[in-house]
Amino acid sequence: MKTIKLLIFTLVFSISVVPAIAQKSAGYGVQTKASQAAITPQQALQLLKDGNGRFVAGKPKNQKNYRKQVTFTAQGQFPYAAILSCLDSRVAVEEIFDLNNGDSFNGRVAGNVMNPDMLGSFEFATKLAGAKVVMVLGHTKCGAVKGACDRAEMGNLTGLLDRIEPAVDLVSTDWKDGLKNSSNAKFVEAVGRKNVELVMQNIKKESPILKEMIEKGQIILVGGIYDLETGKVEFIG
Repeated sequence: MKTIKLLIFTLVFSISVVPAIAQKSAGYGVQTKASQAAITPQQALQLLKDGNGRFVAGKPKNQKNYRKQVTFTAQGQFPYAAILSCLDSRVAVEEIFDLNNGDSFNGRVAGNVMNPDMLGSFEFATKLAGAKVVMVLGHTKCGAVKGACDRAEMGNLTGLLDRIEPAVDLVSTDWKDGLKNSSNAKFVEAVGRKNVELVMQNIKKESPILKEMIEKGQIILVGGIYDLETGKVEFIG
């Protein structure tokens, strides 16, 4: 009888408790210190590309567990990515890249511009916290870019838009495809792309720490344009 009871207990434990322990150990897919250390910059970039592919296809696998992962990420964070994106309410990188809770440091500011505070944050995200890929993510139909194209001025926003105007000036120099303001969608998108490229250049120019990590292959710097209509990210660089 004792043997039978032991077998029953073992069976019940295996069916209910063991999977629960395994699931807790896996943390519903959240990054650990070991898994973060094992990811190469190239693999980290591929994770972003694969995640966006799932998002576009409407087949996310990580976002559905996001709430369940909170308990595990409360114990520590080990992101593989650091993403600078726009403040725009439609650009939620967690969903766009089908991220797990704790996969990415996310810096958001209108026009995805880089300022000293944000630059310091990304130095922390990589040098101290271990992120392997830094991404500058712009998007189509960006309101901040449109404002810069029109040389808009309003309070503190004026200073922010000034950071985008170098992109406006560069695109304007040889522009021959219509008006050079927000009424021309082609001009706006060209400026948005150039702004991403300039932010990437300025990251290396203004942060010796990130520049050195890029040159040593410790991190990858990449840009992207998120299409508001399709959900697809075009990767740059």
